[in-house]
Amino acid sequence: MKDKLSVLVRVDLDCAHARIEAQGRVTAQSLQALYMIVKRANALMEGLAVEIDMTHASVEPLALEQLRACSRRYRLPAYIDPLQADCRLSVLAPVNAVAPALAVGLAA
Repeated sequence: MKDKLSVLVRVDLDCAHARIEAQGRVTAQSLQALYMIVKRANALMEGLAVEIDMTHASVEPLALEQLRACSRRYRLPAYIDPLQADCRLSVLAPVNAVAPALAVGLAA
């Protein structure tokens, strides 16, 4: 798997859906770029459902947990979106992804 983050964005405005396909490595640093892409997609249309597909990416557990937290709050981090617009974000994680709490338990 390549280390460089590669992203493809597909938008269907008729169905109010955007899909962001990420490949490569998703880290805490590269997550900032991914947030900006989500913000731009979210600005296209009110109520747009934004899906991040990371099934073909290598994702650090902390980055995955941060994305899941945004999904649960329906908001991007305030430093990315100071206006805190609603964001209908869903995350498709890699099959081998482990939640941080589980990773700690497995390491013990």
